[in-house]
Formats: sequence, structure tokens, C-alpha cells
Amino acid sequence: MSIREHQGEPQSGGSRLERPPAGPAGLSANSPVGRLAATVDRLSREVRAAQAEAEGRALIELAKGILVERLGCGPSQAARQLAELTEQAGTTQLEFAVEVINQAARDRMSEVTNAFLAATRAAEEAGRDPAAVRLRAAESGALAADDTQAVAESLLAQALRPLGAVAVAIWAAGADGSLTLAGSAGFSPAEAARWYYVPPDVATVARCGLAERDGLWITSLADRGLPSVGRHHHPDGGRAGVPAGTGGRVYGVLEIVWPDPLPEQPPQIVRQVEALAELCAHTLETYTAPDGPAPQPRVLPDAAELMDLADGLYDPALVLVPHLDDQGNLLDFRIQHVNSRFLDPAGRPRAMVSGSLLLEAYPMAAGNSELFQRIERVYATGEPFRARRMNLTALVDQVPLSSVADISVSRHGSGILFIWRIEDETARLASLLQHAQRLGRIGGFEENLLTGEITWNGQLFDLYGRPESSPPVPLQELPAHAHPDDAVTIGRFLRTLLHHRRPASAAFRLQRPDGVTRHIRVVAEPVLDTDGRLLTTRGAYQDISAQHWTEVALAATRDQLAHTEQHASERDRLALQLQRAIMPPTQAPLQVPDLDVAVRYRPAEAEQLVGGDWYDAVVLPSRLVLLCVGDVAGHGIEAATSMVVLRNALRGLAVTGAGPGQLLSWLNIVTHHLTGGVTATAVCGLYDPESRTLRWARAGHLPPVLVRGSEAAPLPLVRGLLLGAVPEAVYEESEVQLAAEDNLLMYTDGLIERRDRSVEESLTHLLTAAASAPDTLDQRLDRLLTYSRSDTDDDTCIVGLRVG
Repeated sequence: MSIREHQGEPQSGGSRLERPPAGPAGLSANSPVGRLAATVDRLSREVRAAQAEAEGRALIELAKGILVERLGCGPSQAARQLAELTEQAGTTQLEFAVEVINQAARDRMSEVTNAFLAATRAAEEAGRDPAAVRLRAAESGALAADDTQAVAESLLAQALRPLGAVAVAIWAAGADGSLTLAGSAGFSPAEAARWYYVPPDVATVARCGLAERDGLWITSLADRGLPSVGRHHHPDGGRAGVPAGTGGRVYGVLEIVWPDPLPEQPPQIVRQVEALAELCAHTLETYTAPDGPAPQPRVLPDAAELMDLADGLYDPALVLVPHLDDQGNLLDFRIQHVNSRFLDPAGRPRAMVSGSLLLEAYPMAAGNSELFQRIERVYATGEPFRARRMNLTALVDQVPLSSVADISVSRHGSGILFIWRIEDETARLASLLQHAQRLGRIGGFEENLLTGEITWNGQLFDLYGRPESSPPVPLQELPAHAHPDDAVTIGRFLRTLLHHRRPASAAFRLQRPDGVTRHIRVVAEPVLDTDGRLLTTRGAYQDISAQHWTEVALAATRDQLAHTEQHASERDRLALQLQRAIMPPTQAPLQVPDLDVAVRYRPAEAEQLVGGDWYDAVVLPSRLVLLCVGDVAGHGIEAATSMVVLRNALRGLAVTGAGPGQLLSWLNIVTHHLTGGVTATAVCGLYDPESRTLRWARAGHLPPVLVRGSEAAPLPLVRGLLLGAVPEAVYEESEVQLAAEDNLLMYTDGLIERRDRSVEESLTHLLTAAASAPDTLDQRLDRLLTYSRSDTDDDTCIVGLRVG
């Protein structure tokens, strides 16, 4: 073959040479740069192939080891056996090795692999490695890697890309709540550098996932608005933050990034991610961050150092270490050590408590779920827990101990230091006593009569107005510091205490050096020896100045109240006398042919509620009969005097022969101008015995009730404003024709008014009672008063007429 043919020259014989084939990145393969790029590309492929081969070889060697252990043969025989079994199974040696590992391990990765096979059939049919191979290769790479960065790259390449993930971040959790990016894959170096360290209490995806026991799965990062690494490259993608822990401890978080919104994942996917997070925990367990903003050392101190630390503490302390089951799950905490300050609530010696499990030594401690969960949380995350005035409960069968204590729980390496500071009951009571003395302004003293030594507390110096550096005042010198007028009282107090040797008390006025006089009460008791001799006196002073002046003010108030009550009683008595003088309970009957007129007046039950109800029934010079009732607003002497004015004014106006409307119009002028601005209601009627007609008008009052036969109904309402509201008012009149045996009733609201019912309901009951058929008019009025349901304790007036 010619050079032209070898170089691909066209057979047409053209003179132009073909361009040499391009190398990587479009570079010419004949150029020096192109040849170098091709070499780098080839070496990269060889490195990746070598890594894959090494990972596969590690799995094959592990399978050989399992066969050696199971078959009891040598390594060469196990290799031949593996090759034969692989040939019989019709699969690759790597796939068969993974199957052997899964059958032998029966671990969580085996469970995840078997559950995940159905979800990866499409990937296997597309020519990719089976799921079992990928997961075991990821496990092998994670366990063999010497740094967390390599673990992140292995997880993304072997296990997460088939799930559609594009990036992964492994965060190491610090004891202070901070997060350090220990390894990542799928992010640019600049992005990883920006997110190297996350301070405590910053709510990121990883931080929120660390706080959740089952992790955090987000459909779209934009929906939650949480910041995280790579958020600008995949703002709408899904995220998962799963705690990375093993043996009951959480060492960090595995965060996975998907480019698109993430639907709800099936349980097998969730279990696979949790298994991968557990792989990360094995690497984070010994992870030590390089020098940076917040180094996170992971070197675990010896338990002996923690025990030495507990022994140096003043407060009671326990050193707890985790107690795990065969699978590495946390079951309980063992009490590794108790310091000398520890006192067992059941009275057991410290040696019996030390070395036992926490829930065995204190079986009821499981009931205090909050405290036990706090200890678990501290062990899992390394974040210390502190609480003030927490209810600490340690129970042994039926021996309880419940105290208020300050709690501190912290993790040091693999151990837990549990410290509590129980409040000293004696100190607390002493503090309460001091506050009580301060608030009550009480000062205590004790005086030794043999040695002359006197002890005062600070509050007593304040009461005396003396500096604490000055000498206390003996009881014998008390008269010199008191008001001269109190010398007799103080002398009686000292004789009772010192001579009769009995407890004594006295109140006196203390004159302080600053010129202030305080009212003081002193209480003291003697202390005798076995022979009855007086040794000591002790007691207390209390500042009762505020109480004294309160009593003085209260006495003055009582005097003023008594004077006011006497004045009010005189006014009420005068009003009652005035009312009874003007309107006696009974009235002589009117002498009118074929007409019976009766009146009733019932005073209020409480005499201090004397009101302004009034009535009148009189024959005028014109032989017409004036019938009226009224009610002045208010009670007392003002209402009674106003009632007298209106009643007498209406009598005088009625002799003019004017109609009821005009009479009320004039009475309105009297009410507005001559009664001190009071208001009143009234109904006024003029009855003509010859024509048996009644002309009537009303001023804000209830209309009269006409009883005809067995029916009772109010007269049709006419317009009329209450008296005294305006200077001038016009009142409408109405006329009703009465027949023989008719009864007409005028009344005040004291007859029907109730606090719990409307006027309409009360009026209905009145009509029912009035419709009955007693024999006489007097009986009818008495029946109305008897069955009245009024409960306002108001006066009641009734005027009734019966046509013969």
C-alpha cells in the first residue's frame, strides 16, 4: 500500500493531502500538544480501569476468603472452586463473588441490594454493572479509601449516578453544631471551597437533615428555600440529607443532589441511601479536618482522662460509656465511673453503682424520657446539652428522688460526662428567708445577757438608719431611741421580757438619727438555761409604718362613710315621710254616681329607694273626674320633692277646665323649668260620668288598660313625649266610650317591670291577671298587687275605675 493510500488519499488522484486525524480536544495528533493530550487521556483511562479492576479484585479476594473459611481449604483451592462455580453459573467472576459476599454477610448492604435489584433491571439491560456489583464496589472503595474525598467520589460513581444523582457532599458534624465539608463530588473546586465550613445554627439542608432521625428529603430546593452547596447550579433539583451514624452515634451527614425535582422515593431507594450514609460514618469516625476556620479533631481521649476530670469536679458526676448490641446498635449506657460527690438515692455504696448499666441501676429512669433522650442525642451528635432548674428524677423501685438541678451533659470522645448541681435546700431556704425579711421589712436580733454580745442582721441596721459598722442598740437602751410618749409601752415590754421572762411584743415610734420617724413593732422571747436563768433574748423588729398610716386612713374613711351614711339615711327618711304624707296607702272613696274609683300605692321594699311615683283621683268643680298617675325619674329626696311639685301643679291646672293634652303640655313646662331639670312620665284622664266617656293623654307613660268582660287590652297608643325633655311639647288626646261593668286601670311601671324580661312580656302577664273576674274593683287591684312579678324594688301606683 502506498503512502497516499495509507493516509487516506482519494483514489481520484488529487494532489491535496488529507489533514491528520485530530486528537483529544480537537488537537492534531501529530502536534506535540496533541500527542501529550492523547497520552494523558490514555493514562486516565488506564487509571480508571485499574481502579475498577482493583475494586473488583478486592471483592474477588474477599469471596475467596469466605470460601476458605466455609470449605476449610487453602487459597489456591478456593480460587479454583470460585472459577468452577462461576463457569457453572454462567456469569462473571466479579458478579459471582458479590453473590457469595451477600450470602455470607447478610448485612444491611445485602438487604439493600436484594430490594434494589428490581429497580435497576433497566440499567443492567443497558449494559451497566449489576446493582449488587455497584453497591459492593462502592462499599469496598469507601472502606479502602484513605480520605473522605475519595469516599465521596466512589459513592457518586458506583452507587449514586445510577440513581440519577449528579453530586454528593459528605459533611462532618462538629460538637458545637458546625458542619465541615469533608468530601464532595460533582461540585466545582470553587463551589466546594466556598462551602468548606458552615457555622452553628445555620439552617442548611445538611443541618436540617442532621436534626431529623430519618433525614430530610426535599422535592425541590427552591420550594424549601434552604441554602446549600451547589444551589445555584441546580436550584430546582431534589436534595436528600441523611444522618451518617453507626453504633448510636452520628458523625455527619450525607447530602445528595439531583438535577430535577425529586419525586417520593420508594423504600428500597431510601434504604440504599441510608446504607451508603452508614458507610460514610465509618470514614467520619476517624476524620480530622485540616487546618481551617474551625478544625474538628476526632481523636478520642482515654476514658481514664475523663474519669480524672470527673473526680476533680465539685458537683456529682457520672462517666457513661455506650453499651452496644452485636450489630452495633446503642442499647444503654454503662456507668463507667462515679465521683466522690455522688450520693446514691437508694443509699447504695458508689462501688455498687459503678460498672452497672444506667437502666439497670435506675430502672425507672426510662420513664424520664426527656433526660434519657437528651443523653442519647449528645452521644449521637456530640452537641452538649445544658439546662437550668430541670426536674432530675432517679428512681430505684419505690425509692424516689426528685430535685431541681442544673444539668450538663457533654461527650468527650466515646464517653459521656453527666453533671448535675442540685440546689442546696438549706441555702435556698436561707435565701428565701432573706428575701422574706427584705420584703416584709423585718430585722432580726439576738442579745447575750451574760457576755453583752449583740447580733443584728443587715435589715435591722437599715430599719434603725445606722451603718453596719456602728454598734447595735441593746434592748435596755430602746427608750432612748423611741418617741417619749411611747416610754410606758416600752417599759411594759421590757418588764415582761426581762423580769417576768415571758415573750412580749410592743409597737412604738422609732426616732432615727436622720430625723425620720418609723412605726415599729418589736417581738422578742427569752432563752433560759436548765436552772431557769435568763441567758439570751432574741426577736425581730418589723417596720409597720405603711400599715399604721393605712389604718389611720382607713379610720378616717370609716368616719367619713359613717357621716355619709347618716346623712343619706336622714335624706331617705325625710323623702319617705314626704311621700307618705302626700300619698297615703289608702284614700277615701269618691262620691260619684255609677262610678267606683279605687287607688293602691305600694312603697318600695328598700326604704332608701324612695322614688317619685304618684297618683291622683279627684272630682273637679266641673263634675269631671281627674284620674292620673306619674313617675319621676330617680330616687331620694330630689325625686320625692319633684313628685310633690308635679302632683300639686296638675291639680291646680285641672281646675281651668282644660283637656288632658293641654294639661300635660303645661305640666311639661313646669317640669322643665321648675324642678331642677328632672324628667317624668305621666298619664292623665278626664272622665265624664254623664256621657261615660274618658278623654286621656300620655307623656311617655304606658297606656291605660281597659277590661271589658273577660278580655283585657291596652288602649290604643297616642303620641306624647316624656315630661321635661324639651321646653315645649304638644300631646295628642284620645277618647274612649265606656260601658256598664267596664274597668279601667292606670299604673306605674313598678307593677310590671322585671330585670330579666322585656316590657312586652311583662305587659302580657299583666293583661292575663287583669282579665280575671273578681267581685269588686278593690279585689281586682289587690289581685294585681299580689300576683305582680316585678323584681325592681320600685314604688307601685294603681288607679282603677269601674262603671256602674
